[in-house]
Amino acid sequence: MKVGLFIDAWYPMVDGVIKVVDNYARRLINYCEVVVFCPETRGYRKEDDAALPYEVVHCHSLPLIHYDYDVPAPMLDPVFEAQLLRSGIDLVHIHSPFALGLAGVAYAKLHRLPLVATLHSQYKQDFEKPLRFKPALDIAMDSIMRVFNACDECWAVNAGIQELYEQEYGLTAPCKVRLNATDHRPVADPEAAARWVNETYGIPADATVLLFVGRINFIKNIDFTVRALSIAKRLGLKNFRMLFVGKGQDEERLEALIRAEGLEEETVLCGLVSGREALEKLYSRARLFLFPSLYDANSLVQIEAACQGTPTVFLEGARTAATVTPDVNAFISPAGEENYARLILDILADPARYERVSAAARRDLYLNWDDVVREVYADYRTLAARR
Repeated sequence: MKVGLFIDAWYPMVDGVIKVVDNYARRLINYCEVVVFCPETRGYRKEDDAALPYEVVHCHSLPLIHYDYDVPAPMLDPVFEAQLLRSGIDLVHIHSPFALGLAGVAYAKLHRLPLVATLHSQYKQDFEKPLRFKPALDIAMDSIMRVFNACDECWAVNAGIQELYEQEYGLTAPCKVRLNATDHRPVADPEAAARWVNETYGIPADATVLLFVGRINFIKNIDFTVRALSIAKRLGLKNFRMLFVGKGQDEERLEALIRAEGLEEETVLCGLVSGREALEKLYSRARLFLFPSLYDANSLVQIEAACQGTPTVFLEGARTAATVTPDVNAFISPAGEENYARLILDILADPARYERVSAAARRDLYLNWDDVVREVYADYRTLAARR
């Protein structure tokens, strides 16, 4: 079997969906042939593909000013079209309903191949701000759902996303839950990891570390995090450091907000950290992973944090929290910055509660890609056998 994975963003950009596809491809090559169809994003170099253990086929893309992402343009790239036609893939798995996803759907329909889609995102949230005119939003969502409903099977990243698509978005294609995972491993020496983080980022050894990892984009509610920490500081939170790891379009806005809230001394902007070992050390050093995003569907970072026994603090109503049990293996705050601030203080004031939830986070939420991809390949074979 030869599997084609189609995605509308790629390295050197880093996000959860890119990491999912990369981890799929790295493990699927143990079972079958794999080709990743993706765009040439800004900063792309041909030599970067040589480091990957699987085949990559790129299409041209168009840059978007003031946005993290570029727009793939496979229809304007005859070389890409020729490579796709010659690829000989036997199954199509799309990870987006846009340009590359559409190319995958068209190829699957033309050649009558099994077609799978992973539901990674809450697309209505993506379009509500730019498409404030409701009929335009409805047209955009109808176009997206026609793509997903054309698939033989859809995989939701958790039960909350499956419910959203089936009850609100109008998904009629067969759907199952396929959880995300991580390639991270628990650090062997947490004390040594803590020393490395302290030395690298200038953190006092006795400071409480709070952490965010991901795109620096206010759509992920990181401005909420800063304001909540400002409240927590006024309520008595002392000797802490908030680490923001990542890059994105709102870096300057984040820096300005940190200054406005008087948190310059307590905040460290770490920039992009791409090495797995360094990230593992950062998660291990953190006491809590602060993730009040209402945008994410099922972020890999919460699994990476759980791998190190670092519990996540979510917001009530977050779809990405659908896999957790409140006060068992994670924490969920009622809406509002003051509520979030008070919950952080309550957690840090109760070491027994914290240790119980920390242990359960690793036990319940840490899932490795090796196990997931083994099941993925079994599903591929089942779908192929139906054809």
